[in-house]
Amino acid sequence: MMRQSGYMFYEMAHAVLGPARAASDALRLFYRNPLNPLTHTDYGRSVSATCELFERVTRRYGKPIFDLPQTVVNGQRVDVIERVVWRAPFCNLIIFDRALPVNLAPQPRLLIVAPMSGHFATLLRGTVEAFLPTHEVYITDWVDARMVSLSQGGFDLDDYIDYVRDMIRLLGPDVHVMAVCQPSVPVIAAIALMEEENDPATPRSMTLMGGPIDTRCSPTEVNKVAQKRGIEWFRTNCIARVPFPHPGLMREVYPGYLQLSGFMAMNIDRHLTAHWDMFNHLVSGDGDSAEKHRDFYDEYMAVMDLTAEFYLQTVDTVFVRHALPKGEMLHRGRKVDLGAIRRCGLMTVEGEKDDISGVGQTRAAHDLCVNLPKERQLYHLQKEVGHYGVFNGSRFRRDIAPAIAGFIELCAGYAGEAVAASRPALRAVR
Repeated sequence: MMRQSGYMFYEMAHAVLGPARAASDALRLFYRNPLNPLTHTDYGRSVSATCELFERVTRRYGKPIFDLPQTVVNGQRVDVIERVVWRAPFCNLIIFDRALPVNLAPQPRLLIVAPMSGHFATLLRGTVEAFLPTHEVYITDWVDARMVSLSQGGFDLDDYIDYVRDMIRLLGPDVHVMAVCQPSVPVIAAIALMEEENDPATPRSMTLMGGPIDTRCSPTEVNKVAQKRGIEWFRTNCIARVPFPHPGLMREVYPGYLQLSGFMAMNIDRHLTAHWDMFNHLVSGDGDSAEKHRDFYDEYMAVMDLTAEFYLQTVDTVFVRHALPKGEMLHRGRKVDLGAIRRCGLMTVEGEKDDISGVGQTRAAHDLCVNLPKERQLYHLQKEVGHYGVFNGSRFRRDIAPAIAGFIELCAGYAGEAVAASRPALRAVR
């Protein structure tokens, strides 16, 4: 009973704190008013900083935006517009539509499958930005489960794989797929099923980044906890029903606030230090450093609910039973055979200091794709980066993104105008 009512108590606590947040924000504005003499004192800046931190740690963070209005293609700055080209109850497929010069040769289509593991797809803003100049970029925009009514049905790992296959088929046979972290397993499973069926829409390449293909390799603390506790512990302690007033009322979910608690507990000292540093930046007037903190935590604290069936099936399949590397993974009763992959190129990317997916867990995919020619495979280990650095940051932009782009080019086999002519026209879904 307490487990099921926990979400309701969380909502009540958030509502009760509403007036305190409003008062704190008003006090902050008072001590930031340039007409207030105290604004320019250490006391005034300390009060303002305290109020801001209180408001930020008690706020519910909304879904961020990509905010990528322009990019540079062949040295020319062009506008970028986000459009939804495919829609389903639990996911929208977004294209970053660029106003390209008419005479520009077709660029590779890149489908980025964002993780459905708590954060929104905007966590990959830097990933998208890195490929916009050279690729036609699409990304999966997963929907917060608390916003989906029960009338829309459920969503589990099998549905996830079906979604991926449908999106690949929409984008045509010349698409390249990138899976960041969690989707590595359903993406490689979807492609294996397509290869087995000789599906003409099979992608030309897939890139798996920091994904849990085989969590028995270099197990991290996250992997050890899942293995030790077993699926019933997660079912008992992590699942709740969506409370009023959300559209997904009574849907069973793994709540975003529980996920965020787990994320922060792994590195609680680092987060406490970061907030203390922000306080000092605000008091000392270091606005640039404070803004960097805001930008990071606006993204980090924005979390979404996952459907209970998807979460539990993923934990059980990937982290408890290791079904994929053991050859025991099923999709709607059908065995997922990675040996069927013969055409789709495979690149894996790992971070040397990744504490979520240990070194070797993603690379294991190469050993499982036994019938894929070695010349269509590439492994990249990035030194001095952790999990986040695998898909974002300076080393990603400098080393990882160019390596992926080179591998895509190797697998593309582009034929100029013939490729463009073979592509289906994609219009916005309304």
